[in-house]
Amino acid sequence: MSTPVDDPLSRERSHLAASRSALRAMREDVEALDISDVTANWVNAEVLAHQIEERIKALADLSDTPLFFGRLDHLHAPGSEQAEGAEGERFYIGRRHVHDADGDPMVIDWRAPVSQPFYRASKKNPMDIALRRRFGYTGGELTAYEDEHLSDPAEAARTSKLLQQEIERPRVGPMRDIVATIQPEQDEIVRSGLSGTVCVQGGPGTGKTAVGLHRVAYLLYAHRERLARTGTLVIGPNRSFLHYIEQVLPALGELTVQQATVEDLVAHVEIKGTDDATAARVKGDARMAQVLRRALYSHVTMPTEPVVVVRGSRRWRVAAYELEDTVRELLDRDIRYGAAREALPQRIAHAVLVQMERSGEAPDDRVQDAVARNSAVKAAVKAVWPAVDPAKLVLRLLSDADFLAEHAAGILDEEEQKAVLWARPARSVKSAKWSAADAVLIDEATDLIQRTHSLGHVVLDEAQDLSPMQYRAVGRRCTTGSATVLGDLAQGTTPWATRGWQEALAHLGKPDAVVEELTAGFRVPTDVITYASRLLPHIAPGLTPVVSIRENPGHFEVRSVAGTTDVVDACRESLRHEGSTGLIAADARVPELAAALTEAGIPYLSPGEETTLETRLTLVPASLAKGLEYDYVVLDEPRAVVDGEPDERTGLRRLYVALTRAVSGLTVTHAAPLPPQLA
Repeated sequence: MSTPVDDPLSRERSHLAASRSALRAMREDVEALDISDVTANWVNAEVLAHQIEERIKALADLSDTPLFFGRLDHLHAPGSEQAEGAEGERFYIGRRHVHDADGDPMVIDWRAPVSQPFYRASKKNPMDIALRRRFGYTGGELTAYEDEHLSDPAEAARTSKLLQQEIERPRVGPMRDIVATIQPEQDEIVRSGLSGTVCVQGGPGTGKTAVGLHRVAYLLYAHRERLARTGTLVIGPNRSFLHYIEQVLPALGELTVQQATVEDLVAHVEIKGTDDATAARVKGDARMAQVLRRALYSHVTMPTEPVVVVRGSRRWRVAAYELEDTVRELLDRDIRYGAAREALPQRIAHAVLVQMERSGEAPDDRVQDAVARNSAVKAAVKAVWPAVDPAKLVLRLLSDADFLAEHAAGILDEEEQKAVLWARPARSVKSAKWSAADAVLIDEATDLIQRTHSLGHVVLDEAQDLSPMQYRAVGRRCTTGSATVLGDLAQGTTPWATRGWQEALAHLGKPDAVVEELTAGFRVPTDVITYASRLLPHIAPGLTPVVSIRENPGHFEVRSVAGTTDVVDACRESLRHEGSTGLIAADARVPELAAALTEAGIPYLSPGEETTLETRLTLVPASLAKGLEYDYVVLDEPRAVVDGEPDERTGLRRLYVALTRAVSGLTVTHAAPLPPQLA
């Protein structure tokens, strides 16, 4: 039986097929480009070839990813006061721009201004939209649509079923984009300008990570040339998290964004050691920057002898008091140590040139450079303003009690100084057992000597766990650019966790950043987030609880068990459902549970490994659960999760993170009594 010509679903499928064909043609046009005679040299040819290769990748048609997910029908024609589109004209909204052979758009990029009403139009403010249509897909095939008549007062506002289905769709594999489900309050953050820094406070499941990544994609669309020069960077808490999110931007056609952890940024030395909580807290304190500055500039000494430069038969003398004036001027200018050290020989050479000119000579810049390289000038600079290796500076501070005491006086008290001093001083930089906090100190010292390269935009996720010194390290990477800071104060699980965003943003060097709060929960089911929110008064008093907008309350159960066999059975039950399952447990219990799963013949993955249809269970240490999500979660022994941390508040925050990783269902299993805060 033939399909009626006026069948809307058939017409939309035809447009999808035509759009895919047009995208293939766009890609083939790029692949067919001949650049053999258009470049002046091999360097230009390599650059152009790389750009073409990246463009071909960006035009890839992902068969299981919808090319467009919405449609907008405008009310008015161009020229009328309210018009944004032509009368009767419609725009299909998708992940990237697609045009036909004549250059007419078949799919509009979701970041384009004309796409904005798809996310923000409402009954109260229809934004000249007559109809908003959402599409439903199954395995890349268009299978459903849903219409919303914004200009029809007779049609009551209702929740989109397709929107709910997309939010609740089972998760197998890495994190996916949310371009089809961005909400108005999220869209405002995504489309905020490049010049300003935005801090997003968002509880579990509010989409803050996705908002941050989509803001990067939007900024690359709106300011591509500028960010192509300056660069963009996404910073995550660990490698597992970065692996989980790494496909989001490529799916949106953005392939140039770098990803790193804070540890990657400050990798000046090999990390071989760890700090106890007290030492890590002191080393991460912003006061350490002042200690480092004092220690560094203590190497500068005032000259006591003149500099005598011999050129031919003439001797030119720069008095000690002149040298001292020059040194003091450089110190007063507060420029970086290395830059001042490079400027000093030129200043001395300039003083010599002034004397030459007074004696009737006419020296030029070449003479000044030659004087600056004179052995007497070099010797004076070495004595007055010696070169300092940042790692050696930190090594001495942490090894030499007297050196530390001298430069920490009035900044760190005696107990704090004892906390950061190594019990066994290292002999060299290579043999030292550096900790992660030590590497941040070295990065600070490195920047005091030589300016750190700044990027155009930096996204910092799970920011609540950073120390003030780590914030400074990230801030150095965007001194001339902007940042998107993402986090949740209730999920801070380090002893130095952020107490408030204004303080953190000041350490980042962005005190004027706008703080936005997301409280609508899209990921965590109502019953699950309500249970987890019992912990909020104990871990983040005053913070607004997340309110789930999910229509499906989700599966939730607290189950008393006798041992690991019952935990394995709970995993089996979860695996009967479609989607992924995460078994989250205190780090110390992971080996026992791993053995139990192996004995039961249930394959499992580690965090960061991609789930497949055959292996959908991930065994997750509680310390690595942050930022991850699973359709179903089995949480083993909440009491053990709390007890695995150095203090109860941090333990309860770790538990809050673990409780809020589920998208569809949560089963809490326990043999020991539950923490009383969950009562």
